[in-house]
Amino acid sequence: MITKFLSAFTLVGVMGLSGAPAYADGGAGSSVPGQAEGMHNMHPAIRGTDEAPLDVVRDPSDLPASLTSTGPGPIQVDLQSVEVNGRLADGAVYHYWTFDQKVPGPLVRARAGQTINVNLTNVPDAMMNHSVDLHAVNGPGGGGVFTQAKPGETKGFTFKALSPGLYVYHCATPPVAEHVASGMYGLILVEPEGGLPKVDREFYVMQGEMYTKESFGSKGELSFSRDRLLAEAPEYFVFNGAVGALSVDQHSLKAKVGETIRIYFGNAGPNKTSSFHVIGEVFDKVYNLGSLSSPPITDVQTVSVPSGGAVAVELRLNTPGDYLIVDHALARLQRGLVGTLKVDGSADPSIFSDRAPAGTR
Repeated sequence: MITKFLSAFTLVGVMGLSGAPAYADGGAGSSVPGQAEGMHNMHPAIRGTDEAPLDVVRDPSDLPASLTSTGPGPIQVDLQSVEVNGRLADGAVYHYWTFDQKVPGPLVRARAGQTINVNLTNVPDAMMNHSVDLHAVNGPGGGGVFTQAKPGETKGFTFKALSPGLYVYHCATPPVAEHVASGMYGLILVEPEGGLPKVDREFYVMQGEMYTKESFGSKGELSFSRDRLLAEAPEYFVFNGAVGALSVDQHSLKAKVGETIRIYFGNAGPNKTSSFHVIGEVFDKVYNLGSLSSPPITDVQTVSVPSGGAVAVELRLNTPGDYLIVDHALARLQRGLVGTLKVDGSADPSIFSDRAPAGTR
């Protein structure tokens, strides 16, 4: 089975990127359409329309609570791959490929040593094959070998979470980069056996790239560009799936002075490294590269997160106000990559004051 999958991976990946006819399961004459660029841009909407696109943005507060115990049995993870017409920006619609109709997909939470059963269902009205590869898995393709699902199929596998950490998961159907760039990614958090230190609030944020033929700011239905993907030249950079998604009040991060927060941050890529930064704050603790078994580094301004990597950061909030969340490759802010951390509460002028000292102008 593994050999068959690798052969299909090579065949479909090369043929799909060359523009020649390709089939999602690698079989000549298959009735399931493949990954050619035209298929991404021409098939009809599955959910959502140009006139009423779906909100695909995963709210950053939408994540499971910290685990109180591992429990006696395995964890069940059921994911659906769903293709939707979603709102990329004001007046702009994109045909996303998603896990559970949101970008990113749901955050999966487990403890080291637990057994996890994963099922991926590719909905019957999908046009493409889809799958899931979890970076926390010790097994062929991170599970992607065993979850290559045609429309209407459910595929699954079981693994034991051996290593604590924060890991990316994503679709592993060729061309993988196109599936990732279209929204098929998420995070899996494997807590150490004793759990993580308690904080007041936790948030879930992922960075992604989008490759459209149309230039940034265009209106209407935007189409995927293979040329820009291969040139590693994204037209859009996004947090949680859409332009400025975490800056609107509906999806901004919200906390209070005196609270400690933890942000689980992942970089889906598929190509660029992120320089994750919160303007006006310092990360008190950084679990670098998503490692939860290493001591965190402290007092960090900006942290580098590679494509396919993750980081957990903690900070204590001292001063009220709005704090911008950015990639410090700041030109990307002008291509949609910005969020807001809104902090309410009373100011402490001994920490920060906007008043000039007496006797000065």
